[in-house]
Amino acid sequence: MKKFSIGELYRKPGFKAVLASLISIVIGLLVGAIVILVSGLTSKGLGGKTAWEGIQLIFGGLFSTGRNASGALTFGFNPQLMGNMLFRAMPLIMTGLSVALAQKTGLFNIGAPGQYLMGTAATLLIALYLPTGTGEKLQYVSGAWATHMEALGIVGQTTYPAWLVWTLAFMGGVLAGALWGAIPGMLKALLNINEVLACIMTNWIAANLVTWVFDIANLKNIVENTKMGYIYKTTFNGVQTSKLGLDKLLPGSQVSGGILIAILFAILVYIVMNKTTFGYELKACGSNRFAARYAGIRDKRSIVVSMALAGALAGAGAALYYLAGNTEFYWETSQSLPAVGFNGIPVALLAANNPIGVIFSGLFMSMLEICGQKLKDLTAFNEYITDVIIAVIVYLSAFAMLIRMLLNKKKASKEALK
Repeated sequence: MKKFSIGELYRKPGFKAVLASLISIVIGLLVGAIVILVSGLTSKGLGGKTAWEGIQLIFGGLFSTGRNASGALTFGFNPQLMGNMLFRAMPLIMTGLSVALAQKTGLFNIGAPGQYLMGTAATLLIALYLPTGTGEKLQYVSGAWATHMEALGIVGQTTYPAWLVWTLAFMGGVLAGALWGAIPGMLKALLNINEVLACIMTNWIAANLVTWVFDIANLKNIVENTKMGYIYKTTFNGVQTSKLGLDKLLPGSQVSGGILIAILFAILVYIVMNKTTFGYELKACGSNRFAARYAGIRDKRSIVVSMALAGALAGAGAALYYLAGNTEFYWETSQSLPAVGFNGIPVALLAANNPIGVIFSGLFMSMLEICGQKLKDLTAFNEYITDVIIAVIVYLSAFAMLIRMLLNKKKASKEALK
């Protein structure tokens, strides 16, 4: 029987990647704790007690249950926070997969925000404009919404089952993201234009295009007078993702079945990239485009397809997020880009571009968001301390990748000398 060897385990690339990520997380959390401690001890009105509470929330904010009668922090299983973490992790996992897949093929997809926006627009337009119902007349949540639909001239038309509208809306978001991702892919493949520059330009084109589309789409929320800058939730049209029983396990939260779909996507990406000839061709093109071409792989097609798939994943993340029916979309996006698109970069980086690892890194980043919110709600600190933690983790992850590359090169050189 073969004996277990720690040295042999350490030499495995996968183990090194996991270890480097764990070390980055621990150091990032410690740096956050130090920042809180220093801020608490040096700021008037805070003190050591408040700093200790802040440290507790950074490490265990997901299990915070508030304060008791004496004002002390209390902790325990909080189904609402747990469900909200899963809901927030859903788009992070998808944008992380988008960045990771492109990186596996040697491309840096910084265009996930634009692809996410285009997926959002396509999803909401289909979900809200296609009439739903069970009979000849539409069934809406409120009379005000029905009145608005009458103004749009779609009441009385043929209605469609909600599940069919959901499917069309989801596929529309995926397709819109894929088309938007294919643009920088084609520019890279055909004109050798750097994909980072192309993605930055397509991001801002998408931001302005989406603003213009929703400005003329008559889908702005006129039912709630304070929400004119927002688009209706998909629940107004009876189109939302099934909870699949998760709301019973985690009552009071925003969780939906979309998190299970996101996990399924991660598993599929892993299988495609590691167990299929198609995935091998994509990775071969990323490792050395010219060698792949010499081996008979169509490198230009691989680049376009890779960016299109990356865009499809980002668009799917947007579709899952807004089809959950929990949040409204702020349609005036011309001056800003969705942070979730950029947050996919640290998610992929922390997971070392492993699709399965993206699931856990997405959950971790979502947990940090929850901890930051509890830090703001229950102490005098603000939630931006968690941004410091994420920044430290990202930098350490980048250095860890560099160190692994140097170690691998050194090992290869020694083997060549032998």
